Amino acid sequence: MKEETAYTEDNIRSLDWKEHIRLRPGMYIGKLGDGSSPDDGIYILLKEVLDNCVDEFVMGAGKTIEISIKDSTVTVRDFGRGIPLGKVVDVVSKMNTGGKYDSKAFKKSVGLNGVGTKAVNALSSSFIVESNREKQSKCAAFQYGILSEDSPVGDSSRRRGTKVVFVPDATIFKNYIYRIEYVERMVKYYVYLNPGLTIDLNGQKFFSENGLKDLLTDQTNENDLTYPIIHLRGDDIEVALTHSKTQYSEEYHSFVNGQHTTQGGTHQAAFREGLVKTIREYFGKNYEASDIRKSIISAVSIKVTEPVFESQTKTKLGSTEMGDGMPSVRSYIVDFLNTQLDNFLHKNTTIALAIQQKIIQAERERKDLSGIRKLARERAKKASLHNKKLRDCRVHLSDLKRDRRLDSTLFITEGDSASGSITKSRDVNTQAVFSLRGKPLNSYGMSKKIVYENEEFNLLQAALNIEDGLEDLRYNNIVIATDADVDGMHIRLLLITFFLQFFPELIKEGHLYILQTPLFRVRDKKQTFYCYSEQERRDAIGKLIGKPEITRFKGLGEISPDEFKFFIGDNIRLDPVMMDKSITTEQLLEFYMGKNTQDRQKFIINNLKVELDLAEEVK
Repeated sequence: MKEETAYTEDNIRSLDWKEHIRLRPGMYIGKLGDGSSPDDGIYILLKEVLDNCVDEFVMGAGKTIEISIKDSTVTVRDFGRGIPLGKVVDVVSKMNTGGKYDSKAFKKSVGLNGVGTKAVNALSSSFIVESNREKQSKCAAFQYGILSEDSPVGDSSRRRGTKVVFVPDATIFKNYIYRIEYVERMVKYYVYLNPGLTIDLNGQKFFSENGLKDLLTDQTNENDLTYPIIHLRGDDIEVALTHSKTQYSEEYHSFVNGQHTTQGGTHQAAFREGLVKTIREYFGKNYEASDIRKSIISAVSIKVTEPVFESQTKTKLGSTEMGDGMPSVRSYIVDFLNTQLDNFLHKNTTIALAIQQKIIQAERERKDLSGIRKLARERAKKASLHNKKLRDCRVHLSDLKRDRRLDSTLFITEGDSASGSITKSRDVNTQAVFSLRGKPLNSYGMSKKIVYENEEFNLLQAALNIEDGLEDLRYNNIVIATDADVDGMHIRLLLITFFLQFFPELIKEGHLYILQTPLFRVRDKKQTFYCYSEQERRDAIGKLIGKPEITRFKGLGEISPDEFKFFIGDNIRLDPVMMDKSITTEQLLEFYMGKNTQDRQKFIINNLKVELDLAEEVK
């Protein structure tokens, strides 16, 4: 019989605010990460501080925010009203304390739970807050959430506002680095949603005059648009939309009270419904919803009183009501589109005609593919039953499913040895493996039909669940894990081509990565170092006594499952695949995958010296 465990008053423990945040950081900032993903914790820390600054701008106080990121130190300065001096320590270190509980002051704010800056403080090795108002100043400093310096209120000639300086705790955010591309995207979203606000990031100024229209202009290339961007504004709503000439899937950017809701929610669902309803009524035809929305690129922003989100990181809106006696979120958005979009189409018949032609084209393509799609889905279903390609993770089979967008990863591998090693060493709860057989097809210039006819692409699409867009994407991180040799690089290129050609929003939204694997193992009898570059190899040798054993890894198959646990666990290194806004997707694919062989040869020759120099160093 199993011995009963003692359960007394001694088993009951109360954690103070900082202990609980540090013990359960995921409850407050989602996942941790190392900065390779845009939703990693270090960006949430920055966002929590920025949200307060933006709320000041919304309240009419301060038109500029300054951000400095230097190495690990983040500095954020606004020119708002400044925290009331007697409450500076409390608002960053006492739970359920903050100005946003006063709905009169922050009626349509993002953060209403009084946790934001407290989480930043608790999860930082160093945190300093300074408030300037009414020619007086107050400063407080913390280490790991513990107050280390509490300066008295003093006279000050500095401009009013709040300044926060923090360093994320390296024991919690391991090997982290701020990728400026992700910070820039965050900053751009803030200025798109707050025309008139200027944000200075490391000396570069960001500003928007046209709101969500600027967002779509920045996200797309003018030559890829079926018609000029439609831009509509109301009291608590803003909408921008167009259709792509080449993109197959739907692309949505949704926001609530300035918060980027990457997982959508009730407002995004209402927008999709309202768009279909308005188009059907305008043309007097019962077009298929999927044909209306195919290739759409859109953005919608609403302001809601005391919004309810489905997680602390506020990535999905759960509110059904606008608040203040207004109609429901659904009714408000559907009615707005029914009136404003309908009026726009009546005044701009050329654009209306372009939309109708796009719908008819989508309808024709859907009918042409209907038989193929049905067979492809049956093949994918049969293949999944026999588990031929996909070794799934438990996150989709349990109550963990709620958090799948943040936690789950799909490794795309090539070859039995590599996929076998990763499968044996992965975290079965959150990490899945998709095995390729040989090199995938070069899909450049091909139609969507190839996705259904090609077994590899069809099964990959089914595994990701992205046929109709990213709304039900099954994995937050899609990681290409191939050998770092010529064949492995070629497979990477072919897979990236596939995603760029048919699902570019996966890359735009920051879901696609390349797995970094070590080039060397350097060890002696006591220590082992895995090195990802020649410099790391040299550093490791310098740390060891005597002559070390050095192993050069040539492929993933040479790395044992036990070692793989180290590379795909807490120490995983990922390179995000990012799109260069200065070149269109079509130009990118044409250069690297088209028939311009001579241009590519010149490019390779001009860039080969770097690789040769590295090879000489390795020798």
